[in-house]
Amino acid sequence: MLKLYNTLSREKEEFVPIEKGKVGMYVCGPTTNGVPHLGHAMSQVSFDVIRRYLVFSGYDVKFVSNITDIDDKIIAGAKLNGVSIEEFSKKNEMTHKDEYSKLNVMTPDVQPHATEYVAEMISLVEILEDKGFAYVIDGDGVYFDTSKFEGYGKLSGQDLSKLESGKRKEFTSEKRNDGDFVLWKLAKEGEPSWKSRFGNGRPGWHIECSAMTEKILGLPFDIHGGGGDLIFPHHEDEIAQSEAGYEEKMCNYWMHNGMITVEGKKMGKSLGNFKNIEDLKFPSMAIRYFVVSNHYRRPLDFSETALGDAKNSYERLKRLVLALVAPKGVTPAQMASANADKVGNDGKVNEEYLDEFRKEMDDDFNGPRAMAVLWKLVRDEDAAGKVLTIVKMDEVFGLDLFVKSEELVIPEDVLGLVNRREFARKAKDWGTSDCLRDEILEKGFVVKDVDDGFVLEKV
Repeated sequence: MLKLYNTLSREKEEFVPIEKGKVGMYVCGPTTNGVPHLGHAMSQVSFDVIRRYLVFSGYDVKFVSNITDIDDKIIAGAKLNGVSIEEFSKKNEMTHKDEYSKLNVMTPDVQPHATEYVAEMISLVEILEDKGFAYVIDGDGVYFDTSKFEGYGKLSGQDLSKLESGKRKEFTSEKRNDGDFVLWKLAKEGEPSWKSRFGNGRPGWHIECSAMTEKILGLPFDIHGGGGDLIFPHHEDEIAQSEAGYEEKMCNYWMHNGMITVEGKKMGKSLGNFKNIEDLKFPSMAIRYFVVSNHYRRPLDFSETALGDAKNSYERLKRLVLALVAPKGVTPAQMASANADKVGNDGKVNEEYLDEFRKEMDDDFNGPRAMAVLWKLVRDEDAAGKVLTIVKMDEVFGLDLFVKSEELVIPEDVLGLVNRREFARKAKDWGTSDCLRDEILEKGFVVKDVDDGFVLEKV
């Protein structure tokens, strides 16, 4: 029995889908105002594992994740770079998709862009105004009146009387309440805009998810996910808009992944510890292992040491797994085929280990404990059905454990540096060794010392 933690109820609940055997799931995707960072990796990988496990458990999952391709920061970024908003947004979107692909994140079944659903957003704003939940501020835009929606704050636990203004909120003295948020922004000169009865403008940030989920999944749907930083105000505002406008519960289960910290501190550009994925000198699958090995709801503390340890663990796990099939050159497709017994396996999975794996994943997708089951199996020399069972587990983890790395071509100058460094190490000339390691890194390779020599990898 699968149980998951529902942010709305603040407790673990048995998962019961609206339609038996099917799951409608929406996860807030990226805003294309920049390149992806560690926080994106955390959310993308966490919900990818959750999605994979739902599929593994036999559910037909419709997974929807949006692209926010219009907002203040995108407009500002395009202007700063001297390009069109479309060009700026598309370039960042492709970078996000490329990094997610490297992290082995499955492509959403539906990936709507905000600009494709403006008509639906305008319709919802009109409904909200007609029902008395929205009001117009001349020369500014349309705002949601939070005092009119009973239950505002139920997701985040915010007290309306003590509400603090949240991210991306518009500040104006004409708002009725501090917590009121913009639904429709009247256009400023040079900004993109769409026609509406309120005047030419563009949608607020929160309205897009309400309009798109109703159109694509219908209300209510099963699971809404995103980063913990979206609980308030974004998801709180989504609930208010959707339930006030459509007069339906938005969704049954709210799920949020933990936040990224850097050496114990909140990650932020102002703190100088902001980490973009492309800047990390670690393989993408090591980053995925780093995330998967952490419970999705817990904060994930980044450090070079922690990520290095994850990289070492992943490489060790993969070596042990590949050793199981390397002599016969078996592929995952062959192992999953009806002729699995002919490639060195008995054609069955180890139900005892698989049941243990399910037990951990059924407990709010407990990745670390499920990973411990995988390690236990890999080290169990007497386990039957070992290879196929690992294949099944890796369908959830998505670590490509049976995929061999491409043959590494080492340039002669790099090989010369590596040999010089190895000579310095043997002479215990650690200063020279460290300098040569840095030179090797500058040329795009990482050298790692092991018991019987070294391992060289391309960054």
